[in-house]
Amino acid sequence: MNTSELHNKIADSYLHLMQNLSVDAKLDLIAKLSLSLKTTNTNKHSIEYYCGSWQTEDTAEEIIDNMRQSRTFNRKIENF
Repeated sequence: MNTSELHNKIADSYLHLMQNLSVDAKLDLIAKLSLSLKTTNTNKHSIEYYCGSWQTEDTAEEIIDNMRQSRTFNRKIENF
């Protein structure tokens, strides 16, 4: 299932849930959805918020090496 089909399936599920709403409730929902499309995304947790948040002088390879070296293994293998 590709992304477009998934989005259509989700939209159909929401439509099915809302089919029993009153006309006024549906119009209110339409107004709120329209307003949400007109406003800009001010969500601080969008992907752009996290870009560049990891600041270090180390290269990617050095970071990976540090992570691997800091791993601890406490698995005990018992003899039979």
